[in-house]
Formats: sequence, C-alpha cells, structure tokens
Amino acid sequence: MDENKLIITPKTKVLQLIEAYPQLEEVLIGYVPAFEKLKNPVLRKTVARVATLQQAAAIGNVKVEELINVLRKAVGQDLLEGADEMEFTTQKPQWFDSNKVDSEIDVRVMLQAGEQPVNQIMADLTDLSSDKIYKVVAPFITAPLIDKASSLGIKHWVEKIDDEHFNIYFYKP
Repeated sequence: MDENKLIITPKTKVLQLIEAYPQLEEVLIGYVPAFEKLKNPVLRKTVARVATLQQAAAIGNVKVEELINVLRKAVGQDLLEGADEMEFTTQKPQWFDSNKVDSEIDVRVMLQAGEQPVNQIMADLTDLSSDKIYKVVAPFITAPLIDKASSLGIKHWVEKIDDEHFNIYFYKP
C-alpha cells in the first residue's frame, strides 16, 4: 500500500476515490451496478465530486461498511468496522399530500448540461413555506442534497419510479 494514498472512509468523495485509485472504479461498478452511471462524464463531474461513499452506499442500497471494506481490501488497507448507515425515507410518509406540492424542479436536464442543481434547490428549500412540499425529479437518489436538507430540519421522501427516475419530496414542517 502506498502510504501517501488516500485512506478510504465513508466520508471519502467518490471522485477523490477514483482519482486516487483509478482501478477501484470497476470494483465500485462491480459491487453496485448503479455506479455504472459514473462513466457518464457529466455525472462524474457533478455527482461524483459531491457524493461521499456513505451516500453512494445508500444510493446503491448496500451497507456502507461492506462497500468500504470491498474497496479497502482491493488496495490493501485495513478493514473498517462499525460505520454509520445512512437511511432514506422510502415509505410514503403521513405528511405527504400531493395538494401541498408547492413547486418542483427536474434536475435531469440540468445534469445533462453539466450544471450543478444543488445551490438552486437549496435556495428553493430555504424559501419553501411551512407545511409545503418541494418536488425534485432526478435520475438517481440525491443523497448529498437529502443530507443538507435534513440538517436544516426538512423532511424527505424518496419515491422510486424506475432505475433512472426518482421523485424526492422535501417537506418543511
């Protein structure tokens, strides 16, 4: 193991990992097929730069500890124990009412254009009135965004339409 190389942790950004250990891209894709999307240069520049391995594990519905250990083993690092799991609300919550959807944004077009929608969405969430819902349409679970919104006390619900279409609803109580 190269002592100067990145130590792989749940907080490691996906792009940092791939830049430090290019060979791990295939390991990552092999472990979680959803990561095949990383081959898209636009998603690599936008999502991989902000998403952590902990968030990536949640997106891929795998245990973060297992993902980290698969990656660490591949590069000869010591195994990780007891990492915190990230949870998403995937069951329709009591607070959801389609009549409360105040506004929505479809980030699929923005991402294809290489734009980073996080700042726009965070501004919209900050301006969201109480007891209203903001809908985000995305090609994947937007884990970094859900993290940020949760830290502001905003609740979420992830509705999976198919492997390339997710509706993420944010609710400000």
